[in-house]
Amino acid sequence: MTEPLTRTAASDAVADLGWRYLLGTLCTAVPVRSAEQAVHVCAVAVEACDGDADDHLRLDIRAGRVELAVHSAVVAAVLPRDVEIVRRVTAAVATLGLSTAGAVTTGAGRSVQLLELAIDSLEIAAIRPFWKAVLGYVDEPGHSGPEDPLIDPLRQGPAVWFQQMDAPRPQRNRIHFDLAVPHDEAEARIAAALEAGGVLVSDDEARAFWILADVDGNEICICTWQDRDDPSRRLGRLRESG
Repeated sequence: MTEPLTRTAASDAVADLGWRYLLGTLCTAVPVRSAEQAVHVCAVAVEACDGDADDHLRLDIRAGRVELAVHSAVVAAVLPRDVEIVRRVTAAVATLGLSTAGAVTTGAGRSVQLLELAIDSLEIAAIRPFWKAVLGYVDEPGHSGPEDPLIDPLRQGPAVWFQQMDAPRPQRNRIHFDLAVPHDEAEARIAAALEAGGVLVSDDEARAFWILADVDGNEICICTWQDRDDPSRRLGRLRESG
Protein backbone atom coordinates (compact mmCIF):
# COMPACT_ATOMS: atom_id res chain seq x y z
CA MET A 1 0.00 0.00 0.00
CA THR A 2 1.21 3.52 -0.76
CA GLU A 3 2.66 5.29 2.27
CA PRO A 4 0.51 8.01 3.87
CA LEU A 5 1.55 11.58 3.22
CA THR A 6 3.09 13.63 5.98
CA ARG A 7 0.96 16.41 7.41
CA THR A 8 3.10 19.03 5.67
CA ALA A 9 2.92 17.29 2.30
CA ALA A 10 -0.83 16.75 2.56
CA SER A 11 -1.48 20.36 3.50
CA ASP A 12 0.79 21.77 0.80
CA ALA A 13 -0.80 19.56 -1.86
CA VAL A 14 -4.33 20.93 -1.38
CA ALA A 15 -4.04 24.40 0.18
CA ASP A 16 -4.23 26.24 -3.15
CA LEU A 17 -7.33 24.22 -4.07
CA GLY A 18 -9.30 25.60 -1.14
CA TRP A 19 -8.97 22.51 1.07
CA ARG A 20 -7.38 22.17 4.50
CA TYR A 21 -5.71 19.27 6.31
CA LEU A 22 -7.37 18.35 9.62
CA LEU A 23 -6.70 15.22 11.70
CA GLY A 24 -5.65 12.97 8.85
CA THR A 25 -8.41 14.30 6.58
CA LEU A 26 -8.62 16.76 3.69
CA CYS A 27 -11.61 19.06 4.22
CA THR A 28 -13.44 21.80 2.36
CA ALA A 29 -16.87 23.40 2.12
CA VAL A 30 -18.88 24.56 -0.89
CA PRO A 31 -21.33 27.44 -0.29
CA VAL A 32 -24.64 26.69 -2.02
CA ARG A 33 -27.97 28.48 -2.44
CA SER A 34 -30.35 25.64 -1.66
CA ALA A 35 -30.68 22.03 -0.55
CA GLU A 36 -31.36 21.08 -4.16
CA GLN A 37 -28.08 22.62 -5.27
CA ALA A 38 -26.32 20.92 -2.35
CA VAL A 39 -27.53 17.53 -3.55
CA HIS A 40 -26.28 18.36 -7.05
CA VAL A 41 -22.84 19.22 -5.66
CA CYS A 42 -22.73 15.88 -3.88
CA ALA A 43 -23.69 13.98 -7.01
CA VAL A 44 -20.96 15.70 -9.00
CA ALA A 45 -18.41 15.05 -6.24
CA VAL A 46 -19.27 11.37 -6.05
CA GLU A 47 -19.00 11.00 -9.83
CA ALA A 48 -15.62 12.75 -9.78
CA CYS A 49 -14.32 10.13 -7.33
CA ASP A 50 -14.49 7.57 -10.15
CA GLY A 51 -15.58 4.67 -7.98
CA ASP A 52 -13.60 5.67 -4.89
CA ALA A 53 -16.36 7.60 -3.12
CA ASP A 54 -17.35 4.87 -0.67
CA ASP A 55 -13.84 4.47 0.74
CA HIS A 56 -12.58 8.03 0.44
CA LEU A 57 -15.37 10.65 0.46
CA ARG A 58 -17.65 11.91 3.23
CA LEU A 59 -20.47 14.34 2.57
CA ASP A 60 -22.42 16.65 4.87
CA ILE A 61 -25.36 18.39 3.20
CA ARG A 62 -26.99 21.60 4.40
CA ALA A 63 -29.19 24.10 2.58
CA GLY A 64 -26.41 26.70 2.52
CA ARG A 65 -23.30 24.57 2.50
CA VAL A 66 -21.86 21.21 1.58
CA GLU A 67 -18.88 19.95 3.56
CA LEU A 68 -16.60 17.48 1.80
CA ALA A 69 -13.97 15.35 3.52
CA VAL A 70 -11.50 13.04 1.80
CA HIS A 71 -9.19 10.45 3.32
CA SER A 72 -8.50 6.74 3.02
CA ALA A 73 -10.89 5.17 5.49
CA VAL A 74 -9.14 1.81 5.61
CA VAL A 75 -5.95 3.35 7.02
CA ALA A 76 -7.37 6.55 8.57
CA ALA A 77 -4.80 8.67 6.73
CA VAL A 78 -4.24 10.75 3.61
CA LEU A 79 -2.70 8.91 0.66
CA PRO A 80 -1.56 10.31 -2.71
CA ARG A 81 -4.78 8.87 -4.11
CA ASP A 82 -6.74 11.22 -1.88
CA VAL A 83 -4.97 14.25 -3.30
CA GLU A 84 -5.90 13.09 -6.79
CA ILE A 85 -9.54 12.78 -5.69
CA VAL A 86 -9.46 16.29 -4.21
CA ARG A 87 -8.21 17.71 -7.49
CA ARG A 88 -10.95 15.96 -9.47
CA VAL A 89 -13.68 16.98 -7.05
CA THR A 90 -12.51 20.59 -7.02
CA ALA A 91 -12.56 20.72 -10.83
CA ALA A 92 -16.00 19.11 -10.93
CA VAL A 93 -17.43 21.63 -8.47
CA ALA A 94 -16.01 24.45 -10.59
CA THR A 95 -18.05 23.26 -13.58
CA LEU A 96 -21.16 24.18 -11.56
CA GLY A 97 -19.93 27.74 -11.14
CA LEU A 98 -19.18 27.04 -7.48
CA SER A 99 -15.97 26.89 -5.47
CA THR A 100 -14.42 25.45 -2.33
CA ALA A 101 -14.49 28.87 -0.71
CA GLY A 102 -15.77 27.66 2.65
CA ALA A 103 -12.61 25.99 3.86
CA VAL A 104 -11.73 29.19 5.72
CA THR A 105 -13.95 31.74 7.42
CA THR A 106 -16.05 33.74 4.99
CA GLY A 107 -19.30 35.64 5.07
CA ALA A 108 -20.98 32.29 4.60
CA GLY A 109 -19.85 30.97 7.99
CA ARG A 110 -16.97 29.46 9.92
CA SER A 111 -14.06 27.50 8.57
CA VAL A 112 -14.08 23.73 8.27
CA GLN A 113 -13.14 22.03 11.52
CA LEU A 114 -13.08 18.62 13.24
CA LEU A 115 -13.80 18.04 16.92
CA GLU A 116 -12.29 15.34 19.14
CA LEU A 117 -12.94 14.46 22.77
CA ALA A 118 -9.94 13.62 24.94
CA ILE A 119 -10.35 11.66 28.17
CA ASP A 120 -7.53 11.67 30.72
CA SER A 121 -7.07 8.39 32.58
CA LEU A 122 -4.67 6.51 34.83
CA GLU A 123 -5.85 3.21 33.32
CA ILE A 124 -6.88 3.73 29.72
CA ALA A 125 -7.36 0.03 29.03
CA ALA A 126 -9.85 -0.13 31.90
CA ILE A 127 -12.10 2.69 30.71
CA ARG A 128 -11.86 2.34 26.92
CA PRO A 129 -14.33 -0.59 26.70
CA PHE A 130 -16.93 1.46 28.60
CA TRP A 131 -16.72 4.41 26.23
CA LYS A 132 -16.75 2.10 23.21
CA ALA A 133 -19.94 0.44 24.42
CA VAL A 134 -21.83 3.44 25.75
CA LEU A 135 -21.20 5.55 22.63
CA GLY A 136 -21.69 2.68 20.16
CA TYR A 137 -18.25 3.49 18.74
CA VAL A 138 -15.71 1.26 16.98
CA ASP A 139 -11.93 1.04 16.69
CA GLU A 140 -10.28 3.52 14.40
CA PRO A 141 -9.04 1.65 11.30
CA GLY A 142 -5.58 0.26 11.98
CA HIS A 143 -5.78 1.16 15.68
CA SER A 144 -7.43 -1.57 17.75
CA GLY A 145 -5.14 -1.64 20.77
CA PRO A 146 -6.34 -1.27 24.37
CA GLU A 147 -5.35 2.40 24.48
CA ASP A 148 -6.19 3.44 20.90
CA PRO A 149 -8.79 6.00 19.78
CA LEU A 150 -12.45 5.29 19.08
CA ILE A 151 -14.60 6.64 16.25
CA ASP A 152 -18.27 6.87 15.35
CA PRO A 153 -18.89 4.20 12.68
CA LEU A 154 -21.24 6.65 10.93
CA ARG A 155 -18.66 9.47 11.17
CA GLN A 156 -21.27 11.80 12.69
CA GLY A 157 -19.88 12.19 16.21
CA PRO A 158 -16.43 13.37 17.28
CA ALA A 159 -13.62 10.88 17.73
CA VAL A 160 -12.57 9.99 21.28
CA TRP A 161 -8.96 9.49 22.31
CA PHE A 162 -7.34 8.79 25.64
CA GLN A 163 -4.48 10.59 27.33
CA GLN A 164 -2.31 8.81 29.87
CA MET A 165 -2.15 10.49 33.27
CA ASP A 166 0.94 10.02 35.42
CA ALA A 167 -0.80 10.90 38.69
CA PRO A 168 -4.31 11.68 39.96
CA ARG A 169 -5.42 15.26 39.30
CA PRO A 170 -8.54 15.77 41.41
CA GLN A 171 -8.55 19.53 40.93
CA ARG A 172 -8.45 19.37 37.15
CA ASN A 173 -11.05 18.34 34.59
CA ARG A 174 -10.60 14.85 33.19
CA ILE A 175 -12.24 15.46 29.79
CA HIS A 176 -11.25 18.19 27.37
CA PHE A 177 -12.10 19.07 23.78
CA ASP A 178 -9.63 19.05 20.89
CA LEU A 179 -10.73 21.28 18.02
CA ALA A 180 -8.74 20.97 14.80
CA VAL A 181 -8.97 24.08 12.66
CA PRO A 182 -7.20 25.14 9.44
CA HIS A 183 -3.69 26.28 10.26
CA ASP A 184 -4.44 29.73 8.90
CA GLU A 185 -7.54 30.07 11.11
CA ALA A 186 -6.02 29.24 14.49
CA GLU A 187 -4.87 32.70 15.58
CA ALA A 188 -8.21 34.30 14.76
CA ARG A 189 -10.13 31.58 16.59
CA ILE A 190 -7.90 31.94 19.66
CA ALA A 191 -8.25 35.73 19.65
CA ALA A 192 -12.04 35.44 19.49
CA ALA A 193 -12.07 32.97 22.39
CA LEU A 194 -9.87 35.21 24.55
CA GLU A 195 -11.99 38.26 23.74
CA ALA A 196 -15.04 36.27 24.83
CA GLY A 197 -13.57 35.76 28.29
CA GLY A 198 -11.36 32.73 27.75
CA VAL A 199 -7.93 32.20 29.27
CA LEU A 200 -4.74 31.05 27.56
CA VAL A 201 -3.52 28.17 29.72
CA SER A 202 -0.47 27.31 27.63
CA ASP A 203 1.10 27.98 24.25
CA ASP A 204 4.17 25.83 24.96
CA GLU A 205 3.31 23.46 22.11
CA ALA A 206 2.15 26.06 19.57
CA ARG A 207 1.68 25.76 16.67
CA ALA A 208 0.62 22.16 17.20
CA PHE A 209 -1.90 23.27 19.82
CA TRP A 210 -2.81 25.99 22.26
CA ILE A 211 -4.61 25.16 25.51
CA LEU A 212 -7.46 27.51 26.37
CA ALA A 213 -9.98 27.43 29.21
CA ASP A 214 -13.18 29.11 30.31
CA VAL A 215 -13.33 30.94 33.63
CA ASP A 216 -14.26 27.66 35.38
CA GLY A 217 -11.12 25.96 34.07
CA ASN A 218 -12.79 23.72 31.46
CA GLU A 219 -10.21 23.20 28.72
CA ILE A 220 -10.12 23.06 24.95
CA CYS A 221 -7.09 22.64 22.70
CA ILE A 222 -7.05 24.58 19.43
CA CYS A 223 -5.06 22.26 17.18
CA THR A 224 -3.39 22.47 13.78
CA TRP A 225 -1.22 20.06 11.79
CA GLN A 226 1.78 22.34 12.00
CA ASP A 227 4.98 21.38 13.83
CA ARG A 228 3.86 17.75 14.22
CA ASP A 229 6.07 16.14 11.59
CA ASP A 230 9.28 16.94 13.46
CA PRO A 231 10.23 13.80 15.45
CA SER A 232 12.46 15.85 17.73
CA ARG A 233 9.46 17.61 19.24
CA ARG A 234 7.89 16.06 22.33
CA LEU A 235 4.29 17.12 22.47
CA GLY A 236 2.78 16.44 25.85
CA ARG A 237 -0.84 16.15 24.75
CA LEU A 238 -0.44 15.36 21.07
CA ARG A 239 -2.34 12.53 19.46
CA GLU A 240 -0.01 10.97 16.90
CA SER A 241 -2.62 10.82 14.13
CA GLY A 242 -3.66 14.45 14.48
